[in-house]
Amino acid sequence: MIQKDVAIVFDCGATNVRVVAMSKTGCILAAKSFSNETDDDPDWPGGRIWEMDKMWRKLCQAALSVTSEIDTLRIAGVTVSTFGVDGTFVDRDGNMIYPVISWQCPRLQPVMDKIDKYISRNDLYHISGVYPYPFNTINKLVWFKENKPDVIEKAHRFLFITSILINKLTGAIKNDSSMGGTSMMFDLNHRNFSTTIHDKLGLPVSIWGPLADPGDEAGVIHKKASLETGIPQGTPVYFAGHDTQFAIFGSGAELNQPVLSSGTWEILMARTKQFSSTETELINQLTTEADARPGLFNIGQNWLGSGVLEWFARNFYPELSSNELYDTMIADAEKIEPGMHGLNIDPLFYKKDETSEAGVISGLTVNTSRSQIYRALLESLSFRLLDGLDALQSAGNFKANQIICVGGGSKNKLWNQIRADVCNLPVQLIDHKETTVLGAALFVFAGCGLFNSPEEARSNIEYNPEIIRPSSNSKKYQSLYQAYKNWSKNK
Repeated sequence: MIQKDVAIVFDCGATNVRVVAMSKTGCILAAKSFSNETDDDPDWPGGRIWEMDKMWRKLCQAALSVTSEIDTLRIAGVTVSTFGVDGTFVDRDGNMIYPVISWQCPRLQPVMDKIDKYISRNDLYHISGVYPYPFNTINKLVWFKENKPDVIEKAHRFLFITSILINKLTGAIKNDSSMGGTSMMFDLNHRNFSTTIHDKLGLPVSIWGPLADPGDEAGVIHKKASLETGIPQGTPVYFAGHDTQFAIFGSGAELNQPVLSSGTWEILMARTKQFSSTETELINQLTTEADARPGLFNIGQNWLGSGVLEWFARNFYPELSSNELYDTMIADAEKIEPGMHGLNIDPLFYKKDETSEAGVISGLTVNTSRSQIYRALLESLSFRLLDGLDALQSAGNFKANQIICVGGGSKNKLWNQIRADVCNLPVQLIDHKETTVLGAALFVFAGCGLFNSPEEARSNIEYNPEIIRPSSNSKKYQSLYQAYKNWSKNK
């Protein structure tokens, strides 16, 4: 008898969509991806939308490629993970009444700017835990209310993008809690949509329908989806949801164990039993979302990370590329002792909007070398990590014993050592690049009964951790950090 031990994950990001077949041991058996991009909104000049039929065709093509490479009889189940906040209104048959407005759409910023006419930002933040970003789902619903009220009147449900894709696979019309937690319309303490927020906005809370949790069965692959994807008809489909939650779970993180996803943006998050959403956390720009598991929360903060280093590489090492580029930059910076560059850098030296102040590089002289600037960038980004870690620990009332680092930035050995030294904590690297897909797959394996829980499924994974421990430089970095904080206050 063939064991059903493979999960199929439909994973949609802002730049790529893909389908991955993963074994119960976390091995990728087959994968196929295509580029993803927004389109012009034909009904709103300057608007940006996700053309779902186009996205679905790409996913189907990817699925056909993946299923041609594996034994489809081994498929235990299917799931979907995507970026958060985006979705649209549908009728009773699941047909979209208006395209999915992208989180990148410029029409959303003015809505967030004036949200106080409905409910104060402090109240919104206190209930939802979500920082008032312009791309939050709440701004899309208010835009519909103010510009397309007929769409709401015709609607049966608002479906997040994950649920739109699940509908195409199964016909189910249902949302999940991990996506709901990204909306800024959720009551985190009750793990459901807030009647207070909806009453203030004059919108029916019933528009969301009953919620599923990750791992719940959504339905089974119907005949049309089977023909389009190559996945056998009748294969069960399980809810996953917001990709960040599954990246954290897939990293192996336990409670109170921060995970740093290090890429163009650095995202630091921790799974906790409690959270705080007071004015202090709002000032610190913390966002808290619903964990993949009920009763837990994901507290997070983000800032520009490797995007700063990419800017530096383009402008200071233009003659190099690929591995040679980063190997050379790292080797050059390793020759510089901690703090021995005479520089103070605010790593966020970019404009968030037209009113923001630009960042600062202080201490440059005609003798400053590019290797000194790179070393200073790595150190200042590590100081930023320590700021974020302190904010998370305060909001979640915990003390971290290590940091798990995943993503492209985890490959930089010098940066990892500086992080460990600055935070005075071990930095753990893991032997899994696809933590989002892995995390989503673990909920499939639990949902289908292959394991009793996602945690049991995760215990079957070999992470082969590498631990970077604080070095003798750690004490020196504590002093440099305090000097950096003093400079930051007075710059």
